[in-house]
Amino acid sequence: MAFPLVDQAEAAERGGGDTRRLLRVHAREQWDARPPRQRAQILNRPPNRIVIHHTATANTKDYSLEHAYRLSRLLQRFHMERNGWDDIGEQLTISRGGHVMEGRNHTLAAIKSGRHVVGAQVRGHNHHTIGIESEGTYSNAPIPAPLWYSLVDTCVWLCHAYDLNPFLAIRGHRDFNATECPGDVLYAALPYLRKEVARRLRRLNKWLPAHGTRPIRPNIKVPAFPKPPPPPKPPKIPIVGRTKNRTGR
Repeated sequence: MAFPLVDQAEAAERGGGDTRRLLRVHAREQWDARPPRQRAQILNRPPNRIVIHHTATANTKDYSLEHAYRLSRLLQRFHMERNGWDDIGEQLTISRGGHVMEGRNHTLAAIKSGRHVVGAQVRGHNHHTIGIESEGTYSNAPIPAPLWYSLVDTCVWLCHAYDLNPFLAIRGHRDFNATECPGDVLYAALPYLRKEVARRLRRLNKWLPAHGTRPIRPNIKVPAFPKPPPPPKPPKIPIVGRTKNRTGR
């Protein structure tokens, strides 16, 4: 799955830099997913909420793609064998190294066609939510830069694909169920996530039509999004390992 990112637009306008950067999502075949017990239910409509989770696993320092693939296999095995589900529960997974993986079967095809694959990630709300699993436990730990930048990229992609307002759409798991997920640190970062995704969508809305790609449809007025409330102090998100490359890769 390839989708142009706003950094690409900004680089083109500046007349330099790499203008070929795309969001890459690794398909199930790449991480060697086992077959699901049955095909996922696909609804002929988009979801209206993006739900952010954490995996509540160890905060590994292994940022490799091989580790990301193992993570997806581990999650799928746990969900199918321990929880008794038909497949991995969430639609997308992001490793601490910033690698984005397809989760539940047929997710990428559904997003591409504007439809919704029903997952098993928010009890009572799976028919209208798409879930992103962020690797790690963020009750107290800072968010790795590669994960954060990929989370922003992924939410930009989903909001564009489904014409969603990030200030309304992006939510934490605890907003729906009695859980600590996605951890206090990651949950506190969600206002920053919404604001950055909205900024990027505004840039894309200006850039994509000139380059032959459909803009966000008129029913979503990106520049008119309400401003979120001022964040609590300190205003900086606790992200570790910042890199010169904004993708964190």
